[in-house]
Amino acid sequence: MSSSSGTVVLYTTWPDAETAERVGAEAVAERLSACVNVLAPIRSIYRWEGAVDRTVETPALFKTTGEACDRLRDFLLSRHPYETPAMLALPVLPDGSNPDFLAWISAEIGQTRPVGSGS
Repeated sequence: MSSSSGTVVLYTTWPDAETAERVGAEAVAERLSACVNVLAPIRSIYRWEGAVDRTVETPALFKTTGEACDRLRDFLLSRHPYETPAMLALPVLPDGSNPDFLAWISAEIGQTRPVGSGS
């Protein structure tokens, strides 16, 4: 991900809420994510090693910056129990987003920009 790509939401799934919360708290403490939303359990249906499988997982949304996104991804991969975890970096459009919230994310990751700049 480009270092100039603004705000990013990194979507992942975890085997349970406890694991998602533990790793999420570590990511926030390390300033790799400003905030993590651990969501309600979901049912996942997927093909793995030639068979269709079903499992209950816990999704989590990590709010970060484009500059920190690769470091956050590597951090999460190093702590993830799955062999090939779902992990998607979703760029956030500044238009329509709350510029103060985007500035807060940037400041929490250590990349301060003026409040209300929206970029």
